[in-house]
Amino acid sequence: MSLTQATISEAVLRNRCLWAGHDKNYIRYHDKEWGVPIREDRLLFECLCLEGQQAGLSWITVLRKRDRYRECFFNFEIKKCAQLTDDYIETLLLDQGLIRSRPKLLSVRQNARITLEIQSEFGSFHNYIWGFSSESATAIAYKDQSEIPAATTTSAQMAADLKKRGFKFVGSKICYAYMQAVGIVNDHTTSCFRFKEILREMANE
Repeated sequence: MSLTQATISEAVLRNRCLWAGHDKNYIRYHDKEWGVPIREDRLLFECLCLEGQQAGLSWITVLRKRDRYRECFFNFEIKKCAQLTDDYIETLLLDQGLIRSRPKLLSVRQNARITLEIQSEFGSFHNYIWGFSSESATAIAYKDQSEIPAATTTSAQMAADLKKRGFKFVGSKICYAYMQAVGIVNDHTTSCFRFKEILREMANE
């Protein structure tokens, strides 16, 4: 058996969270990104914006468009996003590589401006976002995907504070999906091969 065949066989045999399915983009995202603790402000900002773009849609829709979003929004550099003009955003509405919703595209600029205010107040965006983490939340482990909630008290608190500050597309469910994505909680099921790996990464934080 060749190395490539062996690698493929290993990947097929691995236990994953059921939501990863068979889509190669989903599998790659599940295996390499989802749940990995993120501390970099730019990445935290990018993830929050993309979760907001997902509102009313499936995550795979956004994931397939993510590279184009990065191109159009200057790799989600916060200061550059905060300076986007109305005219530039209008041109983005014609881009088929994006989700062509004016409120959603405008939210990136709005959220960037508030993120800059948060950086000034808290020293960094990650200081603010990770302030919503707790040992009790990270200690929960789920055996089955059906046990995982769509929102929690913590995500509701995050959503309320973000909205109060002026963020857009940050409902409680979006915030919980965000918490899962950036590693504030580890919601890989216990049978998933990534569950223990993410625990180790959390412990090294």
